[in-house]
Amino acid sequence: MSSPVLERLQGALTRDRALQAALVAGGVVLALVVARLSVTTPEAAVVISAAVLAMGVTALQPGLIPLICLPLLLVVLRVGGGGVDLSLSDFVLAAATIPALFMARRPFAPGLRAVLWASAFYQFTTLMAVVNNPYAANAVEWAHAWMMVAGGLLVGWAVGANGYGRLGVRLLIFTIGALAAITVFEGLMQVAKGDFSPVYPSIPFPMHKNFAGTLCGLGAAMVYARPRWAGLSKPVSVVLMTLMMTAVLFTQSRQAVVGLVGAIFVLVLRSNTDRKRSKLLLLLLAPILVGITNLVQDQLKSDNQFNSALQRLSWFQDSLTVWSTDPWFGVGLRWWYTDRFPFQFQPPNAEIEVLTSAGVLGLVGFVVLMVVALRVSWRLDPVYGSLAVAVLVSRLVQGQFDLYWAAVQSSLPFVVLGLCLGAQRHAEQSADTEPALGPASASASTGPVNPVVSR
Repeated sequence: MSSPVLERLQGALTRDRALQAALVAGGVVLALVVARLSVTTPEAAVVISAAVLAMGVTALQPGLIPLICLPLLLVVLRVGGGGVDLSLSDFVLAAATIPALFMARRPFAPGLRAVLWASAFYQFTTLMAVVNNPYAANAVEWAHAWMMVAGGLLVGWAVGANGYGRLGVRLLIFTIGALAAITVFEGLMQVAKGDFSPVYPSIPFPMHKNFAGTLCGLGAAMVYARPRWAGLSKPVSVVLMTLMMTAVLFTQSRQAVVGLVGAIFVLVLRSNTDRKRSKLLLLLLAPILVGITNLVQDQLKSDNQFNSALQRLSWFQDSLTVWSTDPWFGVGLRWWYTDRFPFQFQPPNAEIEVLTSAGVLGLVGFVVLMVVALRVSWRLDPVYGSLAVAVLVSRLVQGQFDLYWAAVQSSLPFVVLGLCLGAQRHAEQSADTEPALGPASASASTGPVNPVVSR
């Protein structure tokens, strides 16, 4: 063996020993710090220990932490206050984004990169609103919106690209199914008492009817898309769909109904799809839309100036008054948290909210972001893309009649889009490695066989 080779081997061994010594020293220092903090500040010791454990788990299984966090992304329980008023979903999403960002599989899919760049463009267009209007809620919401979009994409990608796509979709669907079951149960209890008012679920924490209805509507759209790689049988899907739609009706959330109908309409009429969907379903949904339209018309003619339809018209007019103060750059994100205006409401429309908050420039960024996200999901293999299309369309339609930039409802569509992109990448990589393994090795490999591989 030549001398240069021996020198390289000795250098490698020296580096390995130095790395091992550094790790041991770091472990000793960390143990001493945690031991000291456990006496003086137990909370900090628990946080540091949990962070170290999470780093170790992430190193072994990069997609495991984001996968575990998926059900918690649906929890809207508020934490914080004042200018930093976020939900548990926001904090969990931020925590899951860290391992997803540093340990996610590379390279990113072209579609994922496109939506991430569109998200960065939206943040750039809203930055002027933050600079011109310096207050805490403005800066927090700017970072919050970026986290909901880019963080949601990365978390979904980490789950799907690491082979947990099927389990991830099931976790989301069955968690929403549990919420729907609670909503239906509480609705039946109300009806038994002669109370036919909208249901506001109270278990495991109080929820607004529009949040519960919107979330169940998004879940129903996911179940209707029913991607084959999610492994949901038709009987289970029928039960879940019925449960979620019943929950939406109990909440009497009209925007959730319209959003679900919009998603079904797009999937039924889409020519390039993964399965045939009967157009007769549109005839069954038509009476629901007619009923909602008639109800809105009755409210517009009503003498009650505080019903939901007339209240929204009043809010739209007030929003235009706010927007007129700075049409190009807006008056700041979450301006309704300040005392600069006599109006204390979040505009119940996605475009109007962005227009008042970030002006025409921000609205351009928002439109670009949504167009790019829809285009990417539409151009995916329908086996994967149909799920992303259904959730994005449902959320955008809902956002025309209700609050858009809100925790869970806004992050979930991007989590699902990232998950679909990651699941397709994982299937493509599995298809590429199976021929190289050979028939014997391929049959002996572990893990479920993706149905797309055999298409």
